[in-house]
Formats: sequence, structure tokens, C-alpha cells
Amino acid sequence: MIGTITNTLTILTGSLIGSTLKRGIRPEYQTTLMQAMGLAASALGISNIAANLPESEYPVLFIISLAIGALLGQIAKIDIRFQRLVGRFSGGGNLAQGLSTAVLLFCIGTLSILGPIESALHKNHTFLLTNAILDLVTSTVLASNFGIGIALAAPILFCWQGAIYLFAGVIEPFLTPALMTEISALGGILILSSGISILGIQKINTMNLLPSLLVPPVFFLLKSLL
Repeated sequence: MIGTITNTLTILTGSLIGSTLKRGIRPEYQTTLMQAMGLAASALGISNIAANLPESEYPVLFIISLAIGALLGQIAKIDIRFQRLVGRFSGGGNLAQGLSTAVLLFCIGTLSILGPIESALHKNHTFLLTNAILDLVTSTVLASNFGIGIALAAPILFCWQGAIYLFAGVIEPFLTPALMTEISALGGILILSSGISILGIQKINTMNLLPSLLVPPVFFLLKSLL
């Protein structure tokens, strides 16, 4: 798990660097940085959508996934529970918004999903080491906006990639290019929704949409059984 441990450490390092920089940034500059982060998240989301949605073999699946996921998330009150949990560590503020964006950026992506599988089955850490560099930069920028609390994304990433690593042999046959396309497109939509929230255009309870990521795997599993 060398790649996953490295990836986790880079997030912790970036969070420490970013939170240190935050202390020396005046409020007006923090506002500008927040807007820049919102634009960056929106751009990354749009890029993911543009790259993957046209390749989808089931153009309506993402709509169904979002609808089902939103209903499940609202029933489970994921966003409210997440806000309360983060509030215990942050004592208020908008950390929950930044942390939800961080989790999506760090965990929902091809490198973060396929990386642990490559590492476990082929001892190839290239994907995860590349992801680690990207996450170092991202966590630094996020922490300069939202503070040291972004470091909480590190254990989440470790558990996420660690679980994929442990079950790599079981998961690999199911991660077809078609499934990864659907997950990447949905991930792009969720990241875009975070960007829109950060920019203050519209408050979107992105965490309530997370269950939508489970719909494509279930769909492809049922399809393979029929």
C-alpha cells in the first residue's frame, strides 16, 4: 500500500502548508481565492462531464442515477449528518463545504479508483504517485481557503483506497471502461455542483447526491445477470 500511504501523506502535507498560508492572507484575498477554488472545481467538473458523457452507452443512466441518488441521500439525510459531524471538529464555518469538495476531488476519479488495483495486482504505483502529486497541490489550495480541517479528507482517502486495494482481485473484473465512464461523468457532475456552491450561485447539498454513484455499478451488475 505504498502508493495509498504516499497519497495520504501528501494530503496531510498539503493541508498543513495551505493552513499555514491561510494565516497570512488578508480576508479580501481569501475571498478571491475562494472564488478561484469555486471556478477550478467547476472547470474540473465540466471537463469530466465533457470527456465522459459523450462516450456513455446509456445517455439516460446519469439522469436516473442522480434522481435515485438524490432521493436516497435526502432520506438518509447525508448532508445534514455530514455537516453535524464536521461541525464537531471545526466549531462552525464553511469547512463542510470545502471538505465535501476535497473528498470528491480526491476519491472520485480514475487514478484514485484504478490506482489501488494496479498497486495491489501489478505492483505498479504510477497511478497513485501521480494522484499524490495532484492531491498535494489541491489540498494546499483547499486548506488555504478552508483551513487545516481539509486534512480530515486524508483518512477518508486512506480507507477508500485501502478497501479497493484489499478487494482488488474481486473488483477488477467489474470495473469495465463503460462503468468507469458512467462513474467519471457522475463524479464530474458532483464536483461541478460543489463548485457552484462555493461560488455562491446556488446552494446544492452535494453530499446527498453521493448515493447516485452506486446506481451505475448496480445497473451493470443486474445487466450482467440478465
